[in-house]
Amino acid sequence: MGASLSNLTENESTTGKPGLGDIPENCVACVFMYLNPLEICNLARLNRAFRGAASSDAVWDSKLPENYHQLLDVLPQRKFEGFSKKDIFSFLSRPVPFDDGNKGFSKKDVFAFLSRPVPFDDGNKEVWLDRISGRICMSISAKAMLITSGEDRRHWNWFPTEESRFHVVAYCQQVWWFEVSGSVKFPFPPDVYTLTFRVHLGKYHKRLGCRVCNFEHTHGWDLGPVRYELSTSDGQHIVNEYFIHDCDQDDASANIKRGNWIEYKVGEFIVSRSDPATEVRFSMKQIDCTHSKGGLCVDSVSIIPSDLKGRRRKGVLKYQ
Repeated sequence: MGASLSNLTENESTTGKPGLGDIPENCVACVFMYLNPLEICNLARLNRAFRGAASSDAVWDSKLPENYHQLLDVLPQRKFEGFSKKDIFSFLSRPVPFDDGNKGFSKKDVFAFLSRPVPFDDGNKEVWLDRISGRICMSISAKAMLITSGEDRRHWNWFPTEESRFHVVAYCQQVWWFEVSGSVKFPFPPDVYTLTFRVHLGKYHKRLGCRVCNFEHTHGWDLGPVRYELSTSDGQHIVNEYFIHDCDQDDASANIKRGNWIEYKVGEFIVSRSDPATEVRFSMKQIDCTHSKGGLCVDSVSIIPSDLKGRRRKGVLKYQ
């Protein structure tokens, strides 16, 4: 098939027959508007006409969210006037840190970001476009949340890890009142979104190159459910309760849970319009003070279009 496709891309002067290279660029662009970004980039390798069509603003405008100008406005010091729609899509499809406008990007920063991967470790929130569907995804670090007794090292600690996109997670050593809450205000494009908390039972580290979990402080989660809650500025309100360590499960299932990151679904919310921006408030709490609890890592909250949640990362379990 590769050989025949190669023959099709040759022009008339070589084969005496029309090939893909003879298709007008505007016709190719019309076809590309029905393909996803990965398919477009793959086909752009075939010939000059396909490469030209793959750079068309009309093609990439159809892949960007309708309110992408509002998304760019979230970034202070933005200078995107000279960027093509393809460059803007490329920029937004990589995680872009933001935290209430405290992180600025100059044109030099944007150019460096597009040229090679540049780590930004001090951003507490990240937003990006899904590279296949072009839809908005978001992740919020525990650093951006309010943690009850979070400043008391007897109860909470922070430790660095490569398993978090923010390179740091919060570790609950022992508390009686457990509560983690946060909020975000953002011009989400119209869609149905799922909000999840990413947590991990036990404290993990590497020993001799192997991942090892320490469950010394893990206790209390089987004595009562954790209450997950979300509400939006337009009146949507959802509450769910799950046992983080459910003693009704068999030992094999419990061991799998204790050794992996778990994403607990708080619920879904609907955005019908991007203006005004939607404010989302979320929390997880276990405030039954009859017993202590501890040995839990809290990494982040993710907000992702609901039908994209099926793409699971390796080592992450979904619980709903």
